[in-house]
Amino acid sequence: MNNQDKLLKTIRQHSQSVSLIDEIAAILNISYDAAHRRISQKSKFTIDETIALCNHYSISMDTLFGSSNKVVVEKTAEIKNIANLTDYFKNSAQKLEAYKNYTDSVMYYSAKDIPLFHTISGTLLSKFKLYVWLDLLSGQQHEKFENFTVNGSLLEHSQKLNNVYKNVEVKEIWNDTTINSTIQQIYYFFQSGLVTLANALLICNDLKAILNEVELKCTKNDSGYHLYYNELLLLNNNVLLSSVKQKSLFIPYTMLGYFITGDSNTCKSTEDYFNYQIKNSKSLNLSGTRDRKLFFNRMHQKIDFYIQRMNSELDYNF
Repeated sequence: MNNQDKLLKTIRQHSQSVSLIDEIAAILNISYDAAHRRISQKSKFTIDETIALCNHYSISMDTLFGSSNKVVVEKTAEIKNIANLTDYFKNSAQKLEAYKNYTDSVMYYSAKDIPLFHTISGTLLSKFKLYVWLDLLSGQQHEKFENFTVNGSLLEHSQKLNNVYKNVEVKEIWNDTTINSTIQQIYYFFQSGLVTLANALLICNDLKAILNEVELKCTKNDSGYHLYYNELLLLNNNVLLSSVKQKSLFIPYTMLGYFITGDSNTCKSTEDYFNYQIKNSKSLNLSGTRDRKLFFNRMHQKIDFYIQRMNSELDYNF
């Protein structure tokens, strides 16, 4: 099968149109006859036309040009300022939007850190995470947290991204260190004098609220959310979106930076790996109350430890 065959086959899998010729003519802004010649392969798609079609149908280029040993990946843009972060959420939401429409969509998340979907919900913790990401990714020291503002566009696009998360089946793997980086960030910025004790304590309370919400989902055995505890696995924040029609793998290379591939073999291997790890993990949805409480209580105790530490350090300074 040549490359044009592969492209057309993949387009047909994604298209919902009665007339593929009309649809491609509209996308490429060409005549009906010109679109017909390309679909009948009497003429070839240009490189620009191929890219336009791949963008429109959310087809990864490696679906066309990948091999068993080489995979073409897309890279998310660098984040240096709040405008970059806004674009990051906007582009991420657009890439994932299609999965809301597939009834069999599953998101797998290897949670080295608390998945960002839990922390973009409009709370003080959400604002703090945005503040931390910008501080660490821009390489510049920002103003105090209390002076940090978030624009409406960023909140709008982050909410769209969160809506995708809420409309697919989710399978997250956590371990005892998943919460650590967020706690350390709160403590670091408090010690640096960039976050007041009052706000640090409120952020800790938001973190506790996330744990309570996740525990409640597990207790109710929410069919759309599954949490697994793995004692041995080194988690890495890999994210896989999987459906019969489409698969996308997100591999982190910085805090928010990801390499993205839709290569079918790579995604299938990753899905098999996720499912193997899940088999060797403890389902906190199906566990008894004791095991579930032990897991979440350990996390609450870590937060309580740092709350006491911050309170005592402030008292000591006085």
